[in-house]
Amino acid sequence: MKFKHLIIFTSVLVALIACNSKKTTNSVEAEAVEQTENILPSWNEGQTKTSIMDYVNEVTDKNSPLFIPEADRIATFDNDGNLWAEQPAYFQLYFAIDQVKALAPQHPEWKYTQPFKAVLDNDMNTLMEQGERGLLKLVMATHSNNTTEEFDSIVSKWIRTAKHPTKNVNYDKLIYQPMLELLDYLRVNNFKTYIVSGGGVDFMRAFVSPIYGISSEQIIGSRVKTEYHYNDGNPTIERLPTLDFINDKEGKTLNIQKIIGKKPVFSSGNSDGDLEMMQWTASNQNKNFILYLHHTDSVREWAYDKDSHIGRLDKGLEQAKQKGWTVIDMKKDWKVIFPFEM
Repeated sequence: MKFKHLIIFTSVLVALIACNSKKTTNSVEAEAVEQTENILPSWNEGQTKTSIMDYVNEVTDKNSPLFIPEADRIATFDNDGNLWAEQPAYFQLYFAIDQVKALAPQHPEWKYTQPFKAVLDNDMNTLMEQGERGLLKLVMATHSNNTTEEFDSIVSKWIRTAKHPTKNVNYDKLIYQPMLELLDYLRVNNFKTYIVSGGGVDFMRAFVSPIYGISSEQIIGSRVKTEYHYNDGNPTIERLPTLDFINDKEGKTLNIQKIIGKKPVFSSGNSDGDLEMMQWTASNQNKNFILYLHHTDSVREWAYDKDSHIGRLDKGLEQAKQKGWTVIDMKKDWKVIFPFEM
């Protein structure tokens, strides 16, 4: 009987150990899944999210042959259409439109002069017909003849009060929650993140630093010419009505080299205007990651690519397919788009 009891006891003990082992294994697996879900939580599970995480894990693992030292972990992001929305027109254009209306009493001639007349008549079709030259007139009239401090104050006030014409929320609410998470994820892994945008550098610096967690010196954009004046001990920098540099297409690579001084290893954009930046990053001998955002969600945001007058994506999308770059399908890959949807 004693031998029989010993056999029963041993069988129960083995069963308990096996059960606990299974529970431990299941717990570890569940914990691993939970940790993965906590990374980029607004991203759906799939190839896009996995590719990003695999890349970061590979280049930050000191035992990996693909390890990249922290000093070389440079990540560049376009802004319009990549970190925040850009339809039906760039946010900076809406700022210029609002400024034209605010300044109109000082310029009675604008009632009869394009492109200002189109703005005052709320005629967006005619305004768009003015082309780049007409839009440049708007920008020069509304972004200059003031100091850097005055311009910063004007933009900061506008962003607190202005509403997007179709979404009817403040412009700073139309940032992409999944991209905010990506910026944070990269910084946690000791990447240095930069904005490299065609937008005006001082326009962006006025308010995006706290939104994105990117300091003003890491924001690179187009700029107007400026002049320094001492003013008897009250120095100012005056903004002039002349373009100094357009930070678009090849201009992005030139400014990256001039200001950052290193090739990025990670680049993210959404249009053909980012293609040269992507190509420059892809030429880095370190393992690199190229990420294009494709706007495919006509319900929650907008769907557009090669036929769009804003954020046109044609050559970039084709090259992404040829080179095997990662392309975000907004509709498929993102659980939410804007923070207020959470």
